[in-house]
Amino acid sequence: MSRRKILIMGAAGRDFHNFNTLFRDDKSVEVVAFTATQIPDIADRKYPAALAGSLYPKGIPIYPEEKLASLIKSKKVEEVIFAYSDVSSQYVMQKAQMVNSLGAHFTMAGAAPTMVRSTKPVISVCAIRTGCGKSQTTRAVARILLDAGKKVAAIRHPMPYGDLAKQKVQRFASLGDLKKHKCTIEEMEEYEPHIVNGVVIYAGVDYEAILREAEKEADVILWDGGNNDMPFYRPDFSIVVVDPHRPGHELEYYPGFANLLMADAIVINKIDTADLEGIEMVRENIAAFNPKAIVIDAASPLSVDKPELIRGRKVLCVEDGPTLTHGGMLYGAGIMAAMKFGASELVDPRPWATGKLAGTFEKYPDIGTLLPAMGYGAQQIKDLERTIAKVKCDTVIIGTPIDLARVIEIKQPKVRVTYDLDEIGHPDLKDVLKPFLK
Repeated sequence: MSRRKILIMGAAGRDFHNFNTLFRDDKSVEVVAFTATQIPDIADRKYPAALAGSLYPKGIPIYPEEKLASLIKSKKVEEVIFAYSDVSSQYVMQKAQMVNSLGAHFTMAGAAPTMVRSTKPVISVCAIRTGCGKSQTTRAVARILLDAGKKVAAIRHPMPYGDLAKQKVQRFASLGDLKKHKCTIEEMEEYEPHIVNGVVIYAGVDYEAILREAEKEADVILWDGGNNDMPFYRPDFSIVVVDPHRPGHELEYYPGFANLLMADAIVINKIDTADLEGIEMVRENIAAFNPKAIVIDAASPLSVDKPELIRGRKVLCVEDGPTLTHGGMLYGAGIMAAMKFGASELVDPRPWATGKLAGTFEKYPDIGTLLPAMGYGAQQIKDLERTIAKVKCDTVIIGTPIDLARVIEIKQPKVRVTYDLDEIGHPDLKDVLKPFLK
């Protein structure tokens, strides 16, 4: 009997997980290809045989998503699985109709069939968009668990941008491990804060194998979600972060709305800087679609180490890359700090953008007067360093989750913006986590 031919659309994360959990050992189907988008330089590789299993001795090729239509035709694809996140519902349906027009089925895998069960309690932290504040929420949850004497292993949503076979299971317990695994800026931004807070963090490609390793040293597994994807593990308690700076997005983006519907607790973050109308719209949508969820109010107040270097100065704001690109935010912590501490001017970096950074501005023309800290590879990191060096400004404001000056050389005077979750009133995270603190 011939095997049903499947293609998986992805971005080096959910796509591999769906393959591993749904198709790797299924003799009735043949996954003929992956496609890749969103992240630079992740196409034109192979999902290696070492990870793909015995049914795929040559591995599985990964193509740019731009080749999707021709691949459906040339490989006689019968079904396309959509497997990446932080895209609008309209975007997903446009892809669906294009695939349908070529004669193939279009499928989005359900949450439960792809969730691996753990032998330990699992708390998940996800969001409705990139840039809502998952990272500081996850750190806050980890602190509560650590203070209660629990051993915590955080497992981060995948960012496998290098050698996939070598990245099958990665463990980070010290800052030296970041160098050992040749982490990108994007990876360091997520892993380093956990390490500094004394939490071991895992990531990689094979998330069942990762879970089994983490279970050996943890009382509680903390799923640290990426983009607005659903958890890879079946959570015992699900926390979802929403952003009143983007009211309505909690209903309009895939699979953020699914996260909202599944949430046990919903954190409305950034209440200190959002307008009342946006906050109320988010509250109304929560009440309409998930009235059983516990709602937690929170802020993410900014701290700046040298505010005197901002006031009255011409500043370049360097912000978290993914938040600005597929996250669609037009500002971040750096811009907020520039406004709060009285910068005289935001310097536009685009005239000085170099190499791959220039390409980022072309692909995302709405980014505006700030610089995304793109660092998915060595060349992007070099281009970021060269671009900053060329910009004529008085001060560089570093709004990234890690100290960028530790990764690249910044010659201009610089200040760093940090932020943590500040819960307002009750219920708070400690209240909802009481069953896990016993």
